[in-house]
Amino acid sequence: MLKLEIVTPERKVIDAEVDSVTVPTLSGEAGIMPQHAPLISALKPGIVTVTTKGHAERLAVGTGFVEVSNNRVSVLTDVAETADEIDAERARSDKAEIEKELAAASQLPADETEELRERAGLEAARIDVSRLAER
Repeated sequence: MLKLEIVTPERKVIDAEVDSVTVPTLSGEAGIMPQHAPLISALKPGIVTVTTKGHAERLAVGTGFVEVSNNRVSVLTDVAETADEIDAERARSDKAEIEKELAAASQLPADETEELRERAGLEAARIDVSRLAER
C-alpha cells in the first residue's frame, strides 16, 4: 500500500492508503506502486488516477509537484477536483475560450503562451474526468 496525500493551497483533497497512483508529469505519465524508486517531478495539468481495491478514482489536477519516497506519495498542486466537483459545461466553455485566445496568440513564442496552454490542459482534464465518471 501507498500513503497518498493530494494537497492544494485551499485543502487536503486526499489523505488515504491506496494501491497505486498515476500522475501526469512533464516527462509523461508516471505509474506509482509500492516500493517505487524515490522521485520528485513537476506535474502538468491532467488526470491523476488513484486505484484502491480495484476501484479507480480520477481527479483533474493543475500544475504542481509530486514526491515519492518510502511508499509515500505527496502531490502538491494548484487545483485538484473530483468528478463531483466539476462543472463539465463550464469546462467546455472555458476550454473553447482559451483555444480562441491561443489561436489569436499563435505568432507569440511558446513561453509567452505557456499559461494559456496549461489552462487549456486543465480544462481538458476536467472534461475527461467528468465524461469518465458518467460511464
